[in-house]
Amino acid sequence: MVPTRRSERVRARGGFTLIELLVVIAIIAILIGLLLPAVQKVREAAARTQCMNNLKQQGLALHNYHDANGTLPKGFSHYTSAYPYEGAWSWMAYILPYIEQDNVWQQAKTFASSGGWNWYPWFNPACELQMKIYTCPADPRGMQKFPGRSSYGSPYVDYALTTYLGNSGRLSASDDGVLYHESKVKLVGITDGTSNTILVGERPPNSNLEYGWWFAAYGYDGRGTGDCTMTSNDLALANYFSANYGCDTTNLASKIGLQPGKPNVGCDAAHYWSFHPGGSIFLMSDGSARIITYSNNGVIPALSTRAGGEVFTLD
Repeated sequence: MVPTRRSERVRARGGFTLIELLVVIAIIAILIGLLLPAVQKVREAAARTQCMNNLKQQGLALHNYHDANGTLPKGFSHYTSAYPYEGAWSWMAYILPYIEQDNVWQQAKTFASSGGWNWYPWFNPACELQMKIYTCPADPRGMQKFPGRSSYGSPYVDYALTTYLGNSGRLSASDDGVLYHESKVKLVGITDGTSNTILVGERPPNSNLEYGWWFAAYGYDGRGTGDCTMTSNDLALANYFSANYGCDTTNLASKIGLQPGKPNVGCDAAHYWSFHPGGSIFLMSDGSARIITYSNNGVIPALSTRAGGEVFTLD
């Protein structure tokens, strides 16, 4: 008897049917749909943690500056053409040596002391240096620059932007905050309590990139406001940004304090907001960082004064 060949005794297995393939694809799509929100939450948590870390490092630098100089730095130095040409410098410029940026500080100081035709702060090479510590990682646009223009003079440079603005108080000229025009606030002067007083808050740069310059920050009013410092309930600031950069509402009272915002809405440059869901992260004057939800907008003015004596409760 001739033995049967194995190939004749075992049927070859066929491939996947179209229905089976479609079922597998559907299962994979469902799994991806389930995983994407989880991945997004992990990314947001990481961005929130890094943002808090940025603010805490700034808080440590501000406190170290205070220990070395007896006061917190100026929120904004008055624009002037007088030597040593440090007009329009922000509080972020003054803490450079305390965030391990001594080389940038020395470069900026050397340029400012050089005198001559190129003394303008907007020509300083420090202007174009992008700083991770001054940029919230939740901003999908990343670090940004406003392009230099030859019409500003020569040598012109780009202008790097920041997410973080110092608390200047309720109004542009009220000077009742902590980091404002020519401020030199002592921690003991924050009688409302350092844990109850904002030091720095978030406000991403708008799409036009004309406000939020971290180094030479003139502001809309020559006091740094809207550039390196922020107010809590200044309708004049909201009106300025609305009139010059557009707005999505005529109710400007909804464009001050802490409100949801968008980078392509001009008047959203007039208030604190962030890319974090639900609110913004704030650095308090004691060096702690915390997220404050948009529902707490009503107490932002009280949190913005250093000696107002207000009584309030955060949700």
